[in-house]
Amino acid sequence: MNLYQRLEYLPVGRKLLLALLVLLLSTLIAANLTFISAAYWISRQSTAPQALHTIARLISSPELVSALKTPEAAKAILQRLEQYSPLRAAVVYTPQGQQLAEFHNGHPLKIPTHVEEVQQWQADGFRVSVLTPLPQEAGYLLLVASSELPEAFYTGILSASLAILLVSLVLWVVVSRQMRRWITKPIRRLEKLSRRVTSEENYALRAPPTAPASSDEIAHLANALNTMLSRMEAREHQLKQAYDETQAALDQSETYARQTRESNEQLEQEIKVRHRIEKKLTGFQNYLNNIINSMPSALITADDSLRITQWNHQATLLSGTSVEEAANQPLGQAFPALAPFESRIRHAAFCQEVQRVERVCWPLNDGLQHHYELTFYPLVGGDGLGVVIRIDEITERIHFEELIVQSEKMRSVGGLAAGMAHEINNPLGAISHNIQNIRRRLSADLEKNQEAAQQIGLSLTDMQHYLNIRQIPQILERIQLATNRAACIVTHMLGFTRMSNRQHVDTSLPALIEQALSIADNDFDLTEGFDFRAIQILRDFDPDLEQVPCISNELEQVLLNLLKNAAQAIHQRADRQLGRIVLRTRRHPPWAEIQVEDNGGGMPEAVRQRIFEPFFTTKDVGQGTGLGLFVSYFIITNNHKGQMEVQSTLGQGSLFTIRLPLIHNPASD
Repeated sequence: MNLYQRLEYLPVGRKLLLALLVLLLSTLIAANLTFISAAYWISRQSTAPQALHTIARLISSPELVSALKTPEAAKAILQRLEQYSPLRAAVVYTPQGQQLAEFHNGHPLKIPTHVEEVQQWQADGFRVSVLTPLPQEAGYLLLVASSELPEAFYTGILSASLAILLVSLVLWVVVSRQMRRWITKPIRRLEKLSRRVTSEENYALRAPPTAPASSDEIAHLANALNTMLSRMEAREHQLKQAYDETQAALDQSETYARQTRESNEQLEQEIKVRHRIEKKLTGFQNYLNNIINSMPSALITADDSLRITQWNHQATLLSGTSVEEAANQPLGQAFPALAPFESRIRHAAFCQEVQRVERVCWPLNDGLQHHYELTFYPLVGGDGLGVVIRIDEITERIHFEELIVQSEKMRSVGGLAAGMAHEINNPLGAISHNIQNIRRRLSADLEKNQEAAQQIGLSLTDMQHYLNIRQIPQILERIQLATNRAACIVTHMLGFTRMSNRQHVDTSLPALIEQALSIADNDFDLTEGFDFRAIQILRDFDPDLEQVPCISNELEQVLLNLLKNAAQAIHQRADRQLGRIVLRTRRHPPWAEIQVEDNGGGMPEAVRQRIFEPFFTTKDVGQGTGLGLFVSYFIITNNHKGQMEVQSTLGQGSLFTIRLPLIHNPASD
């Protein structure tokens, strides 16, 4: 506990006495300091200057001034002032202002050496000094007085202070005894009374009466205490009476409480049973809601007025209306897309017949058209008639059905192409055979040719010369090359359309890529006027990557599709710059990579993210089915257990990457 807390917890009487003592000491100290300051000020401003002027007049007598000729004589005269204790220093200056002699009483002071510096020195210091001109222009005299008061002055001040302090203490003792009698004792009597009332709980006690003319605070406090005790005594009598009445009522209430307790116990048991039932019902309801919300179909129940009574999470996703917003709302307002079917929904509810809408098409937030199947089930419950609406998305099923139809079409086209290839091979064979016959019959080395020429008088040498001039052999050579090229195209087409045995066989990637290039090299578009042969093909094959297990027909189909798409992207560039396709192979265990890079127009990010979706195409109607890249992606990821990705920058081109496993796992087929 610090000093402040100790003073705070002192009794009131001691606090008053302590305050009086502090007041006396503070007054005494302030009076002494004021007296000493005044004495110091009077000595500095009046007494010391007068004394210095007196000493200056004494030394300035003509007899002494005549002796101030030499420094020794001047110093001897100044030594006479040693007995004057208030004098601190004395200096004699020549008429020219130079210092002649000086005297110091006690510790030496720093005195100006020239009389012109005295005025500035006096302004900067705090000591009393007097500069007096000597008679007969004999020079100047500077006297410096001490600023200290005499020791006797302090002794007298101390003695007077002690006497005043002694008298003050005596007076304080007298006052404190009187304050104890007037203040402390009455307060202690009241305190003792309050403690007795608290310990004995006897409100009949009273404080002793005071003088009738007394009007101090303690008397008022005693009267207030007596009044409070009187009221508390009366209140105690009232409380005792009320206690008796309450005790009687309590006895009666205990009887009622016992009966109420028994009823509460019975009610508590009923509440627990009902709580368990409600908990099970709530859990069952939550379980049913979780089942309904977990279903992939949108489930909606409505009453006979088509107001919503049940709404699952899938319905919120399809309609954009939350469960809270849909509750008890009209069906057409909560789900506007169902408004056209309200008549059939009412028919299902009132006629108790299941109604189905096999296919509807609604656009969603992604901007695509999604297909749905609607089923309306009649519902009979305790609240009357109703209907259950189930909405199933069938977009993928529709797409796969269309894919199967398209695949059958492609298979039919493949069979037709194979038949056409066989039919084309026959005239190609005849052309090639006849070209060989023409060359033999124009040759001068055959004997039958010579005999026929002699019969008609024709010179074979002249004929050969004529044929060479007209470049007939070169024309026949070009016909032969074109025939061989057509036969090669037909051979590749037969191999491409032939059904695969779906067996993974080690295949040379460079040879497979070259074969796909050979097929694509004959691709041209008469309507748009572009030719695949006008595109620069760059090959960057890894020498360490040769044989890769794959289904060659399917991989060739993927490569041909990528090459055609790259050629079309290059042709559609607005600047029509030189087209370039780069083909790379890389070995990155456990993958073999094939990259097809073009410098076409590229594609935006939104198109790139959907490029492998079925039936997604950026071409005009009739120009593409949107199945090429989807089928290619399916062949790589599903049939070869590989990876396929695309990187594209709009205006700079695209890069397709195919990754095939270097080691085939038959168990994964």
